[in-house]
Amino acid sequence: MDDGGKTRIDYFVGMDRSLGEILSDSEVAPLLAAAERAGLPGAYVVDPKGNLLWGNGSAAAPPGEAASERTILVEGEPAGGVALADPAPAEGPGEALLCLLADTLTAMAHNNLKRMLTTEVHTEVVNRSYEELLETNRKLVVSEQRYRELAGNLEIKVRERTEELSRAMTRLLQQEKMASVGQLAAGVAHEVNNPLAFVTSNVQTLKKYIERFLDMIARYERACEKGGIPQPERDELRKHREALRLDAISRDAGELIRQTQEGTERVRKIVADLKGFSHVDEEGEAPADLNREIERTLSVLAHEVPPGAEIDRRLSPLPSLVCRPGLFCQMFLNLVRNAFQARRDGLRLVIRTAVSGDRIVLSFADNGPGVPPALRTRIFEPFFTTREVGKGKGLGLTMVYDIVTSHGGTIEVEDTPGGGATFVVKLPIQRGGHDKVR
Repeated sequence: MDDGGKTRIDYFVGMDRSLGEILSDSEVAPLLAAAERAGLPGAYVVDPKGNLLWGNGSAAAPPGEAASERTILVEGEPAGGVALADPAPAEGPGEALLCLLADTLTAMAHNNLKRMLTTEVHTEVVNRSYEELLETNRKLVVSEQRYRELAGNLEIKVRERTEELSRAMTRLLQQEKMASVGQLAAGVAHEVNNPLAFVTSNVQTLKKYIERFLDMIARYERACEKGGIPQPERDELRKHREALRLDAISRDAGELIRQTQEGTERVRKIVADLKGFSHVDEEGEAPADLNREIERTLSVLAHEVPPGAEIDRRLSPLPSLVCRPGLFCQMFLNLVRNAFQARRDGLRLVIRTAVSGDRIVLSFADNGPGVPPALRTRIFEPFFTTREVGKGKGLGLTMVYDIVTSHGGTIEVEDTPGGGATFVVKLPIQRGGHDKVR
């Protein structure tokens, strides 16, 4: 190969070809016979080392160093010689014939060598050109196959990326929707808090006023009983009191005030839980008590609890977890709502929290139909749902999965002893790396 990457063919004249390879018997034998007929008997041809190549008549074997020998040249180099079997030096016509014979063989060798080299060069060039064409064709076939594979893979990757972007867009829209719902809930909570504050205050004041009225009525009654008022007027007052049912009103007033205060307190708690659930005033991560967030979520979902459902809270004290509390409330809401949808009658939901090593472990176990093993690797996929069309978008558990893994945790589903599904969430208390996603 030369510097340009091209193949170069080198030939070394006289090195690889001997005189015996350049000339043939059919070429030399007629010349020797003609020389003999012309009056030059016993001529023979030898190589540079004196070995006999061709002979004629009595020159079947070289007699040793000949007295008369003429050199045969190939490309200017001695390639052999022509000699006579007669040891006497050739003279006159014999010498001329010997020189003519040597020159003729030199010319034949020269022409044959040129023809051989030309043939070899042509053959080599043709062979190499053919091999180069085959190699080029092979490379083109490989390149075409590679481009076909790349085109196929590119189409698959484009389709996968498009689906991934579509899922990401849907999840983003869902999160924005939930954020909007949270902001709306926080706004409603703020608007409810103002009238609730003066209702609570007025009820407390009304309670004091009623107590005073009842106290004053009791004093008037005792004064009447002491005889300060004539008997007919006392009878009329008693009848009027009975008509107004003041005794029943006195007994019910305290209970009505108590129930009203309990109602306002319940509304206050619901509003506080709703506002806390939305975490609309918080940005980024903050320390959170997951037990408290679970209680808030259950309070917000109180109206969705199926009739007769039992919710068993087994919450152990937990350390604060630095996270986005709003997202975790969303995660708890999806897990609890998933249990509510799993079984409407006779639902039993057990929520456990605990600390195991350097992790917080949360479990939500229901007694629903459970999750078949074949579907456990798919239930966290976007848009995958086992519910009827229109009753589930297949994004709830996907959001749970995203929230858990984004905080370096894991989630897996197991069988609940006795039937049902248990979702187990494990979160590192100190985040430093992400666990393997399962």
